[in-house]
Amino acid sequence: MMGKVWVSLAATLLAGTASAAAAQAAPAASERIAVLAGSVITSADAAPAGTSVIVVEDGRIASITPGRDAPAGARVIDLGTRTVLPGLIDLHTHLTGDPGGEFWREAVEPDEWGVVVGAKNARLTARAGFTTVREAGSAQHTAFVLRRGTAEGILAGPRIVAAGPALAIVGGHGDVSGFRPAINEILSSGYTCTGAVECAERVRRASQNGADVIKITATGGVLSQQGRGLEAHFSNEEMRAIADTAHSLGLKVMAHAHGARGVEAAARAGIDTIEHGTFLDDQALAVMRERGTVLVPTLMAFRGISERLGRGVYTPTVETKVRAVAETARTFMGRARRAGVRIAFGTDAGVFEHGRNGQEFGLMMEQGMTSREALASATTVAAEVLGMGSEIGRLAPGFSADIIAVEGNPLENARVLERVEWTMVRGRVID
Repeated sequence: MMGKVWVSLAATLLAGTASAAAAQAAPAASERIAVLAGSVITSADAAPAGTSVIVVEDGRIASITPGRDAPAGARVIDLGTRTVLPGLIDLHTHLTGDPGGEFWREAVEPDEWGVVVGAKNARLTARAGFTTVREAGSAQHTAFVLRRGTAEGILAGPRIVAAGPALAIVGGHGDVSGFRPAINEILSSGYTCTGAVECAERVRRASQNGADVIKITATGGVLSQQGRGLEAHFSNEEMRAIADTAHSLGLKVMAHAHGARGVEAAARAGIDTIEHGTFLDDQALAVMRERGTVLVPTLMAFRGISERLGRGVYTPTVETKVRAVAETARTFMGRARRAGVRIAFGTDAGVFEHGRNGQEFGLMMEQGMTSREALASATTVAAEVLGMGSEIGRLAPGFSADIIAVEGNPLENARVLERVEWTMVRGRVID
């Protein structure tokens, strides 16, 4: 119980008052920086420009001009022949966790350990070229503390849009199971709900406590100890209450969802993004397309869990579910793309090792995406999903100085984004 007290105090002292405080945090120290690039891609829908100078002031892009003439007095960063482009966005990460199958660790590790793990993973993620992430579920305050730490430059890492604890049904994916009843109750996040009224209250509670986005587990999940399938958990009324309440507070909702009927119900309820979407079918896809629901496919999650099969990492309950999703994971995103559903980039990093996020591009391309589409999914499309299309996802004067550099042209082969060589987040270089 002392761990929960410590985290609550940490939230009061460090995390402040949630998303507004993070968004308004001070930018990098006032300094003029001139970034010399071999070529520049300002947006996924633009052709590369030649040798250019990007001037950064107070954490924002001041100008982009052709040539190599840096303004007088600027600190020069010469990236040689490298291609410079907008920082990448991962819409589904778990910075405060690392891959592993020992579910019982929840009962022995304090919440604050997640801050330590998260600080490590935030730096790895930024160095991999991801300058903004959506943290898709954590202990009550750990992601909020990290959010402030990276915003203020205390920790090296990306901009963090944080959900905090996911809303779940009692005993479902996102709640605690696998222990004795008394232990399950102690470890519960406090964000389970039953009925539309209680679910609306939990959304308001999450907003009060600092959530930038509402995460729900709309269906069963693969890595939880609950073994009763991957279909819908919340009722239609409960999901509508969650979506309506969140939207009334100016928050979007992301729904973990595997089973087709759970995907369909979440989309019909007005939930903004479907995370995973493994077993979506024509009926679910039609509702997603009609409602403008975005798919975040997290293909790296399926690769990560499959890599650990048969190694004694997972319990038999989890191994059975991993094998059930492995085959369809190779095709479902392509099916959604062909159906006209909008797709945005997200990986579920934490299920696999942080820093491998860029391998998602290759998996998306294997299911039919072009390199340009894949880059857009992690820049302009993801920025729009976050409601930050005028702040990130492009290189333009006035935008946040979230910039990366690679060898090669990601518009011709997005796999070059697996090897990002230089990263700047909000005007700060990540070493």
